[in-house]
Amino acid sequence: MSNKPSVSTILNCYRRPHSLKTQYEAVKSQTIHSEEIMIWKNHPLDSTQFDFSEINDSAISINNANYGVWARFAFALNSNSDYICVIDDDTIPGPRWYQNCINSIEHEQNGLYGTVGVVFHDLDYKNFTRHGWPNPNSETKRADIVGHAWFFHRDLLSAFWREVDVPLSRICGEDMHFSYSIQKYLNLNTYVPPHPSDDLSLWGSQPSSAYKYGVDDNAISVECSGKSTFGESLTKYYNKGFKLLDIPQTVESQSSKVLAAPSCS
Repeated sequence: MSNKPSVSTILNCYRRPHSLKTQYEAVKSQTIHSEEIMIWKNHPLDSTQFDFSEINDSAISINNANYGVWARFAFALNSNSDYICVIDDDTIPGPRWYQNCINSIEHEQNGLYGTVGVVFHDLDYKNFTRHGWPNPNSETKRADIVGHAWFFHRDLLSAFWREVDVPLSRICGEDMHFSYSIQKYLNLNTYVPPHPSDDLSLWGSQPSSAYKYGVDDNAISVECSGKSTFGESLTKYYNKGFKLLDIPQTVESQSSKVLAAPSCS
């Protein structure tokens, strides 16, 4: 690892052109410079248009299909840096987010870091505790999975792609798959770095924008409201041996009795 660690940023675009410029500026304002910004654009079903004219220093992949949330982690294989940060399109990081994650990885524990961590209390994705931007934590917290922004050493992608079975859904499950994979193949865990309530510069997502964008009509949680895809995905990885912090390996979920996941596309 170099003395000055390099970072590649993966942004993804789908139906939120209104947040792209703000997100891009937040990445450019990081105290740890992003060596490259790579944009993965899925094709929406509607006529949503993006203006990339002010983002002319980025590698942009524009697709004529919607490959969902998994493809950006394949796109990340093209990066050239020590670290990678994959950011959801509703997430605006504070200027010291990259610095926060690197400090945590290099001085505390290597692993997968994110701006919101989830600790599950059941397998149906209905009872859980969150840490990070929705529930500030003064110290690093271990979680079952993280989301909204993923920060990790590039080597972790080797675990992500060790198992390539077809996902139950293209719109969810990648977060569970990532944490499961590094636990199984690298003996690494998943964490939320400090999100102190008095210093938003360290946060991976600014709460004002997270609440604004995260519950609009483009949110996956709105799109799949009332469906059990999330619970089915969690049960799948639990049955494959994913060790969860608060659930022993003897619990059986109602979701495990469902043979096929409903479509959310």
